[in-house]
Amino acid sequence: MGNDPRYSKSRCFDPFPFPQLTDALRESLRAAGEELDATRKRVLEAHPDLTLTGLYNVLEKIKAGTELSAKDEDVKERGLVLILKELHETIDRLTAEAYGWPSDLADEEILARLVALNAERAREEASGHVRWLRPEYQIPRFAKGVTAKTGELVLEEKVMATDKSLPVFPTDRDEQVLAVEAVLARSSRPMDAAELARSFRRGGKRIEKRVGQLLVSLARYGHISALPDGRFAASEARMPDRQAA
Repeated sequence: MGNDPRYSKSRCFDPFPFPQLTDALRESLRAAGEELDATRKRVLEAHPDLTLTGLYNVLEKIKAGTELSAKDEDVKERGLVLILKELHETIDRLTAEAYGWPSDLADEEILARLVALNAERAREEASGHVRWLRPEYQIPRFAKGVTAKTGELVLEEKVMATDKSLPVFPTDRDEQVLAVEAVLARSSRPMDAAELARSFRRGGKRIEKRVGQLLVSLARYGHISALPDGRFAASEARMPDRQAA
């Protein structure tokens, strides 16, 4: 039809905001990925009638809680689908840990965080700071003139417009605490320091530490609630009246 979805490396892979991995997490992710790859290859080699698509169709049914047919049960047993499910869950958990995010985020929340992080990385690259994915390979080839090249990283207009619509983080320290509390009160869900810092124009890492300090202070005095997972929630008594708004 001419409008088929297609993968474009320059628009999908190159600007993707990969996490900054520690050596330990990198090794754990590599081990889990290699085990997943080896398990799938072993299953398909042992059972030529099984396909990767068939394995993952059954996996999706299991995740959705759908009742399995006799054929599905056969694929599940011979295809080691429960082991594949466990390996994917391990990779998901390690990836969330690498980003510093909770491991139980909904897909919509993950997408929102990636878009915000992408915008933050774009601002960093525009100022010449690039978080190379493979520095030993990329820096010798692409680091020369990187400040000019980063201008080629174009975000969707919607993302840029969203950033422009964000509130400015005040320079006055007394106003900062009020601004942080106001953003959290307007949110319909809890937020951690990193996410809240990205809720301000040109915020992100630059103000994340200060935002964290303000959140702790607000929680200490009962203005907001600190949750066990490191996020903070607006106190019910201080939430704005959404219906009136």
